[in-house]
Order: sequence, then C-alpha cells, then structure tokens
Amino acid sequence: MKELGSSYFEYRKHKTDFKTEVIAGVTTFLTMAYIMFLNPVILADGGFDFGGVFTATILSIAVACFIMGFYGKTWPIGLAPGMGLNAFVAYGVCLGMGHTPAEALGAVLVAGILFVIISLTPIRAWIINSIPKSLKLGIGAGIGLFLAIIGLEIMGVVADHPVTLVTLGNLKSPIVLLGALAFVVMCVLEKLEVKGNIIIGIIVFSAIAWIFGLAEFKGVVGSIPPMTHLFQFDLGAALSASMATVVFTLFFVDFFDTAGTLTSVANVSGKIDSKGRVKDIEKAMLADSVGTVAGALMGTSTVTSYVESGAGVKAGGRTGMTSIVIGLLFLACLFFAPLATSLPKEIDGAALIYVAVLFVRNIVDIEWDDIAEAAPAVLAMIAMPLTYS
Repeated sequence: MKELGSSYFEYRKHKTDFKTEVIAGVTTFLTMAYIMFLNPVILADGGFDFGGVFTATILSIAVACFIMGFYGKTWPIGLAPGMGLNAFVAYGVCLGMGHTPAEALGAVLVAGILFVIISLTPIRAWIINSIPKSLKLGIGAGIGLFLAIIGLEIMGVVADHPVTLVTLGNLKSPIVLLGALAFVVMCVLEKLEVKGNIIIGIIVFSAIAWIFGLAEFKGVVGSIPPMTHLFQFDLGAALSASMATVVFTLFFVDFFDTAGTLTSVANVSGKIDSKGRVKDIEKAMLADSVGTVAGALMGTSTVTSYVESGAGVKAGGRTGMTSIVIGLLFLACLFFAPLATSLPKEIDGAALIYVAVLFVRNIVDIEWDDIAEAAPAVLAMIAMPLTYS
C-alpha cells in the first residue's frame, strides 16, 4: 500500500510521504469521529432506525472518503453526513412536514443526483459566485442556531411550554449538569488545541455518567446492526411538487457547504492558483456529490465535505491517501454500535451545541456595516431556529 500510494498519489510532487498522510488521516478522524454517534441520535428522532443509521453512517463515510481519495486524489478531505442537514431531515422534513424516512431519503437522493449533474457542467462556477458571501455566512450561522436549540432540547436545558413555546428545563438534574460541564470541557480542550476534543468529551463524560449510574452502559463492541434503510427510498414522493423546496434546500446547503469547505482547505494546502482559482475543485465536488448519492442509497442524510479536514491538512496531509486513511478508520468502528447506544443523550446534546458554536462563529466575516449584506444574513440566521426548519 505504501509503494502504491507513492506512485499513485505522487508524494514527492506534493512534498509529503506515507507516514505524514497517515498521521493527517488519524488527525482528521479524531476531529470528526463524533458524527458516527450524533448522526444516528438525530435521525432516530425523525423515525429512522438507530442501528441502521449507525451502520449506514460509517459505510457512507468510508465509500465517500474512498471516492475522494482515489478520484479526487489531490484532496485530503474527510466526508460524512452533514450536521445541520441531518437535523433538517429529521426535524424539518420528517417531524415538521410529516414525511416518512423513505420519502426523506428520496429527497436526499434527488438532491445528490442534481449535485452530480451540476458538478459536471460549467454551471457549477456560476452558482458558486452568484450567492453573496454574507448570505452564505448567514445561512451557515442559521444552521448553527438550529443545531443549538435542538442540542439544548436534547440536553434538557430547555423544554416545551404551551404558552411561550420553550422554557427552562430541569437544571438541577445531575445528568443535565454533567452535559453542561462536557460542553465547557470541549471548549477548553479546543482552546488548548487538543485534537479530537469532541470525541474525548463525549467518551469521558459518558464514562462518568456510567460510573455514577446516571446512564446505562450496554458494552463497547457487538454485531454490526442491519442496514434497515438500504435502498429504502421513495423516489416518487421525492419528485412531487410538495418536496421541491426540500430537494432545493438539501442541494443548496450541500453545494455551498462543500464549496466553502474545499476553498478553506485549498487555502491551507496551497491549491489556489495565481488567478485565485481552486485547482481540481471539479473532481472534489463530483466526489462529494457521488458520496451523497451513495449515502442516500445506504440510508443516511446528505454526505458532505467536513471543514474538520483542515486539521489533517495542518498535520501535513496533501493527497487522497489522507481520505483513504479516514475511511479505513471509520470502517474499523463498525462494531461499536453498543457503545453508540450507551451514550447519554445529554452528552450528545452537549456535543451538538459545541458544533453549533463552530457554525455560528463565522458571522464575524459578515459585512455588518452594509445593511444590504447584513439584513439578509440576519434574517437567514433567525428564521431557521424560530421556524424549526
């Protein structure tokens, strides 16, 4: 594998080597490993089978990373079901609009196919440049606030109220307080530049909950859960007029999230040419879009490029071998389903709130002095959490 990688990925040309690529892959894996635990939790709330989503999540990550590695071979990118998009599918499409998981997966599939088609045409560049930067940032922040309110509800910090819609939950509950402490520790670990701060926080504080009897420990390894949603999509419903906005939303967010992630990674890895264009971006976007199609077929929400890939790039990752290492590491986690079901939802909620912070902090780049830029961004931000969509 080492020799194959050296010739196929051209390590010398990209000033890297096999060892560096492996270290980069491990680094990115640690920063995004939380998704294999959070994605099943979120989609299960929308009526999906927890075990089936757990398996689909890991397999879709592996397939998408392998495609990115072998086809987009100059991109050290990790891909997985996107946070925000999974929440939209579970809480917006399934719970809010009353669609079944099969209908939701059909919409994800159609959006993925649309992404594939556009990635193969010159329209791609036109779309990327047509949306104002501030609106893109506002949409990203809105997704973050949407995740935050879901995380607070999962934690038990807020609860339903018939008059005010939401109210404070039971803040005296030991497990709620433990979740709050987990969130604080995740933030502190990032400040200390500790890699894998989210997964460390989830595992450590879940262990504390198990030790003190605040949550049930069901084991670490077990059999691989069956893929209950494999090929279980309703394409007819997805192509109906009532699902048009859902398909557009899934495509829109995935497309611009991917473009933004690839651009940020390109800046770090030196993939911007003298004219400001990103080298080989068409290959990376096509690999990303095919990953979404594969994920929908397996039974999970939209697969997208992860901004956490920047951690691996900073560790020296420069080629698709980094992506392949990420995929292999996730495959090794297929047997951890009992561990995933043992994690207290309050700790999962803390991780979700932390991820929300990562989404929201980019609002610093909005042009606040220009009302034409600021107003649409703010409206996008506040509409998502308040409309729960």
